[in-house]
Amino acid sequence: MIDWAAFGIVAIVTWVSAMLIVAAYSFGVRLLAVAKDDGKSTSLSKTGAYACFTVAGLIVAFGVVLIVPQLSEAILGFSSSH
Repeated sequence: MIDWAAFGIVAIVTWVSAMLIVAAYSFGVRLLAVAKDDGKSTSLSKTGAYACFTVAGLIVAFGVVLIVPQLSEAILGFSSSH
């Protein structure tokens, strides 16, 4: 028997997470491009770009923790495997 509610929740969370990763990464790339423009404040743009890359990396790392049962048991205290 397929649990369609759980399937729908996983699909929605996956879609939202993918959109967040793409948005954070693309915003970081854009900020790096702005930092290379002449006459701009490069340190603020670079800091923002690295912050965006960090957010994208943290989202990916959290997804890996949720997917791997040993990591979710060790870090979060629960495992999604049955």
